[in-house]
Amino acid sequence: MQITLTNPLDMHIHFRDHAMLEVVAPYTTKSFVAGVVMPNLNPPITSVALAKSYMRRIQSIDDCFFPICPLYFHEDLSFAELQQCVDSGLRILKLYPKGATTGSEKGVSQILSKKTLEICSIAQDLGMILSIHGESNGFMLDREYEFGEIFASLAHAFPHLKIIIEHMSDHRSIPLLREFKNIYATLTLHHITLDLDSVVGGKLEPHHFCKPTLKTPTDKQKLLELALSADPKVSFGSDSAPHTLESKRNGAAGIFSAPCLLEQLTELFETHNALSNLQAFVSDNAMRNYCLSQWLPPLRQKQITLTKSPQTIPESIDSKDSKEDVIIPFHAGKTIKWSIKQICEV
Repeated sequence: MQITLTNPLDMHIHFRDHAMLEVVAPYTTKSFVAGVVMPNLNPPITSVALAKSYMRRIQSIDDCFFPICPLYFHEDLSFAELQQCVDSGLRILKLYPKGATTGSEKGVSQILSKKTLEICSIAQDLGMILSIHGESNGFMLDREYEFGEIFASLAHAFPHLKIIIEHMSDHRSIPLLREFKNIYATLTLHHITLDLDSVVGGKLEPHHFCKPTLKTPTDKQKLLELALSADPKVSFGSDSAPHTLESKRNGAAGIFSAPCLLEQLTELFETHNALSNLQAFVSDNAMRNYCLSQWLPPLRQKQITLTKSPQTIPESIDSKDSKEDVIIPFHAGKTIKWSIKQICEV
């Protein structure tokens, strides 16, 4: 038994930079043709020049992979810089509420401020896409739900601005996809397969701690149903976020899911008799929802053939940060039923 996927896309990835970038990027670049690489570095990617430099560093590792680098949304963005962004082929703005997650210290304090709305208006006029880490400062299990009012306000105010709910984690956000034509979402593997019990239901599991946090069994099930049906409003974004073991022990939020990612998705969809929808979930929906063919350069075509052959996810990966420190991947040590048989690049 086998399946071939054409041009898989990961619409939300954390590659980090420097030594960490060299370690983690190949796990994604070998099996995905392109992906949206997050700009919350230190310092963040706040200019076109920084974005282009980061993209070059990624492509020096694998020039068959195309990194799509959003611009980090900040209140000093000008019309000229946003125009330069579009002219340079960069169409995505990534908005982080200040303090909401890793690398959001320079995020936006007041999402609906006059200046923020002015930037959103310019972004709409220029045909840009606004991707948002949508969380309030409230109780952790309600943060995304509470942010829904802001998603609705922005969608009302800017009906021609495409807005992405990044890593949707709360089933109460789903009605926003139905109510507003311009709201879309990305879904991660961990939010559609795990719930809060996976973090604190037994022995504390720091490698399942992420933001937005895993939530209830109902949230997991409803989001899984969206993914398995390849709902046209959602696309795959792993939110793979590597941290060293030392950082995880000190409370860092993030799940490094990149190793064996397509294989795990294939196993999940096969288990639920939904393999026929996997192509749409990992590629076709994103191509359409982000209008990628309209503003990306022609991508190197990539076909990934997976076969029913077991393999084991690595227990740990050398981080190169130190001889002792490692990165623990999602489902470390687990044997899965699928493997990549062949990668064809054109």
